[in-house]
Amino acid sequence: HTEEGSSTDTASKKLFKIIVIGDSDVGKTCLTYRFCTGNFPDKTEATIGVDFRERTLDIDGELIKLQLWDTAGQERFRKSMVPHYYRNVHAVVFTYDVTNSRSFEGLPLWIEECERYSLNSTNIPRILVGNKCDLKEQIKIDTNNAVRFADAHSMPLFETSAKTDTEIANIEAIFLTIAHKLKSQKPMMNQDYPNMKRATVLSVDKEVLRTNEAPCGC
Repeated sequence: HTEEGSSTDTASKKLFKIIVIGDSDVGKTCLTYRFCTGNFPDKTEATIGVDFRERTLDIDGELIKLQLWDTAGQERFRKSMVPHYYRNVHAVVFTYDVTNSRSFEGLPLWIEECERYSLNSTNIPRILVGNKCDLKEQIKIDTNNAVRFADAHSMPLFETSAKTDTEIANIEAIFLTIAHKLKSQKPMMNQDYPNMKRATVLSVDKEVLRTNEAPCGC
């Protein structure tokens, strides 16, 4: 993927690659879209291959660019992309749908895949996100069970909804937690910046979308 003016832009700040993984239809695309644009997409379609979106933050006076990679959950679209997807990863967001038991039960396989292809996966920030918590009558994954799973894998748990406007602060918290953890780690690119207000959103960069005809859950 390329962006207009990206050579100058990415050289001027820390750039971190965060992968968002989980089963199809858990709302990975909607989570990244909501964080990067502040809005819920009017229409989403199944991710084919890999998409990424970017957002630049100021964390304690330092510019941090988060590059959020969203992969297709369908096995037929993933096989050839997996090694590339996990290359140079700085953080991982494991995602499940709180209304879909199967998506929660599949998490160990995603963790196993991550550890297989990412050499430093156990040493990088990892977060567990339960999405679609707005569907209160359909929730099947008990929060206590999710907490136990997260604790067993040394991850914090966030339950949220990409669709609900009142949950935007929670979604912000997910990625700001990661940004603060990454701030002291070695970035892909780095250049010091003048002091600015803490956690100020400086820009929303051009999103790159590659979609197909099948709708995805958000």
